[in-house]
Amino acid sequence: MVDAIIILIVIVLLFFALKGSIRHFKGDGSCCRSSSSLMKTDEKHLDGPVVAVREVRISGMHCENCAEKVRRAVDSIDGASASVNLSEGKATVKMDRRIDDIVIKRKIEEAGYSVESISQI
Repeated sequence: MVDAIIILIVIVLLFFALKGSIRHFKGDGSCCRSSSSLMKTDEKHLDGPVVAVREVRISGMHCENCAEKVRRAVDSIDGASASVNLSEGKATVKMDRRIDDIVIKRKIEEAGYSVESISQI
């Protein structure tokens, strides 16, 4: 009898986990809902001329709000500005000064996403 109750509880938990995963990947998850804090803002303009460009491959982005979080994370770095392509899973980072790739990687990971690679363009 106890085994049946435990199995029933596990089935219910798996159902809710699966339901939440499906909603998330369809764009209905909590990170995917529009909120005033994640409304798209204007692109950041750099103070000086662009001296370097990096292409950053990112995993874990599922919606436009995810892409906006990544863009804001990179834009928070002095001297860096990002444009994010959600469908390709990448960000193009323009810099008006020398910025270590590890700084860019750290900011994106702090926002909750994984950096697969960073390459110079």
